[in-house]
Amino acid sequence: MPTIVLKIDVDTYRGTREGVPSLVRILKQHQANATFLFSLGKDHTGWALRRAFRPGFFKKVSRTSVLEHYGFKTLTYGVFLPAPDIGKECVEEMRAAKRAGFECGIHCWDHVVWQDNVRRRGEAWTQRQMQAAYDRYIEIFGAPPKTFGAAGWQMNRHAFAQLDQFGIRYTSDTRALLNEDGSLENPAAGPYRLSDGDEVFEAVQMPTTLPTLDELLGVEIHGAEITEANIAAHILSLTTEQKNHVFTMHAELEGQKLAPILIELLNGWSEQGYQFISMGQYYAQLKEQELPVHPISWRELPGRSGELLAFDAKPIR
Repeated sequence: MPTIVLKIDVDTYRGTREGVPSLVRILKQHQANATFLFSLGKDHTGWALRRAFRPGFFKKVSRTSVLEHYGFKTLTYGVFLPAPDIGKECVEEMRAAKRAGFECGIHCWDHVVWQDNVRRRGEAWTQRQMQAAYDRYIEIFGAPPKTFGAAGWQMNRHAFAQLDQFGIRYTSDTRALLNEDGSLENPAAGPYRLSDGDEVFEAVQMPTTLPTLDELLGVEIHGAEITEANIAAHILSLTTEQKNHVFTMHAELEGQKLAPILIELLNGWSEQGYQFISMGQYYAQLKEQELPVHPISWRELPGRSGELLAFDAKPIR
């Protein structure tokens, strides 16, 4: 049976407090497994306003109604309002997801700080950010994390090395390259290991293979605008040919205003014959396989500003 790995990035205080419990309820109702990846430090979402000078930022913000989905209060954290400490104030919501049977892992320490800085930072800075998240995770859950997924699909070579030092064996830090309509540029895109020169990292990469809701909303595809009314049908059209996929959700979107779209997707994927699994369950299917090795690669994706870590189509072995 083909599978869809449901990966949930939890970026903000509001997403953790309100979006996570909503997603737990929806997923349980649909007998769907998933992996929650938590931001564990302070919510400095307001600092993201500095991205206003980045090419494509305003276009994306206008398409995806950031204010509507994230809320005015969240967009002022760290600027006009103190940044709430997610890992201290939302412990119960995180633990409740774990108690409900869902796999939990690390997204980052500080989402905005990581996404905007990690690519150009060195080993010491990277280690401090990752160690803070690792220690906080153990404080909350009482055991080391098994998985990780980079904020904004942003990493550096020191971060990949740190994952191996932590003993994390599977992660989702990269994206499969997509065409303008969200279909896979390379249908063979799937799990692999990353290399940096002669160094091959141990953690298995599970690249996101489907577009996210915020990448599609407001975009014109084949002469028609993608709206909340038709976005689920469009994504379902990308999965008619059965293969394993990784779908990244955001607690701030599918866990709140866009929850009806998630429900429509879950029902549609079930009708297409898919099973919903966690990253850990996917890894259990893969760990005996010999996976290809691909170099670290950066590319732009439709609907998103800036470069992301991407699955390179040419393996080195």
